[in-house]
Amino acid sequence: MQKSIDISIPQGIPLTNSSVDVNSGAAIKNNYFDGLPVSRGHFGLFLIIVLAYFFEQLDNNNFSFVAPALIKSWGITMEDIAHITSLYFVGMTLGGLLGGVISDFIGRRKTFLASIVIFSVASIANGFASNLTIFAISRAITGFGIFCMMVVSIAYISEMSPGESRGKWQNITAGFGFLAMPVIGVIARMVVPMHDEAWRYIFWMGGLGLIGFLFGLKYLKESPRWLVTKGRVAEAEQIMFELTGRRVDLSEAAKKVQPRENVKEVLIGMFSRNYIKRTIVLLISFFGSCIPGFMFMAWTPTLLQQKGFTLEQSLFASSLIILGAPIGCILSSFVSDKGGRKIPIGVMALCFAALAMVFANLGNNLTLLILVGMGMNAFNLASSFTLFSYVAESYPTKMRNTATGFHNAMGRLSVAGSQLMVPVIYAKFGFAGVFTTIATCLIILGLTVLIFGERTGGKSLEEIT
Repeated sequence: MQKSIDISIPQGIPLTNSSVDVNSGAAIKNNYFDGLPVSRGHFGLFLIIVLAYFFEQLDNNNFSFVAPALIKSWGITMEDIAHITSLYFVGMTLGGLLGGVISDFIGRRKTFLASIVIFSVASIANGFASNLTIFAISRAITGFGIFCMMVVSIAYISEMSPGESRGKWQNITAGFGFLAMPVIGVIARMVVPMHDEAWRYIFWMGGLGLIGFLFGLKYLKESPRWLVTKGRVAEAEQIMFELTGRRVDLSEAAKKVQPRENVKEVLIGMFSRNYIKRTIVLLISFFGSCIPGFMFMAWTPTLLQQKGFTLEQSLFASSLIILGAPIGCILSSFVSDKGGRKIPIGVMALCFAALAMVFANLGNNLTLLILVGMGMNAFNLASSFTLFSYVAESYPTKMRNTATGFHNAMGRLSVAGSQLMVPVIYAKFGFAGVFTTIATCLIILGLTVLIFGERTGGKSLEEIT
């Protein structure tokens, strides 16, 4: 039996700098992946998440492109669009709440894979919908599956990444996965105008998400942190070896595991003395991020058409505006781990707010609307995914997924209500009024995080909590 060697690994120092021969077969004591280099095995896991994100974003963004066509072919109103979008976010809310809870019980891997199946099948059902009621229900189920998967993936990436680069990998996976956003824009621009029922093809494409499920079924690994909380230390150490090529002794980590709390205990704990400040800051942050972000993403094609542009022009502009999303996520990966995480979030939110005010007053200059809109989308997704890292690392493993799901669900629930207000705001204050509302929400978010937020970036998850 090999003797365990206790090695202290400073934060941010690669394990290969250690004087101990890590390939000699002796197990090293380490805090999961902290201080270890990201391996080829990690890249494989991240690639599966990118693939899941890609098809999830096809489903998440297709309705904003289809909505103008439904208004035209089914004769529905902006209020009908608002109700469909609101139900979609109710589904997301339930997916966020239940996804976190379920993944704490059955594991990150199983919940992630089941979620892909749900949103892929529901998207196909959307394509076959024969009336508005069936369409709205299918859309709500799609939202449930999408956000169940999103919540699990946020915590999963945080648990599987080194503490020094959690935000980086969160944003990189999102950036490449969100390349689906301009792809769906280009496809919708070509397909939707073909004929009155061509929008159905866009939803049937959502079934391709099952490709991600098949890859994940074969290659996705369970989170060692979750396995350790279940007492399955040997399995966790085996996964560590498969991913890093090093024998890692997790016995010390196992001793520090606290009993898993039920949902009621987690929710009460989030508002306890230890966590009340960060919980309030995070709730304000999610309201301030989700409401304006989805006002912008979900309504831009329809608002541009109401502004006087043709269906083809609004789809063309939206397909280019959406290019900002992956660009923003990838570029922000270089800064998301800096400033304790809170500074990039606050600064990017305020930049989004400034561009929203410019967008509100550009008139009918389509070229400028596209350029400014791209910048808005870049800051939108960059700040959102950095916020996802922020919430996942703000609570201990026993609370992480449930707490992450709660905050994300509350954000989506706020969207479900705010979507109903968009036609009201538009009717009273017009195009500029909608984007002034967006800017106001973002200013509240930016200032709250910058003034009251805690620094978490670059630290061990266990150190933070």
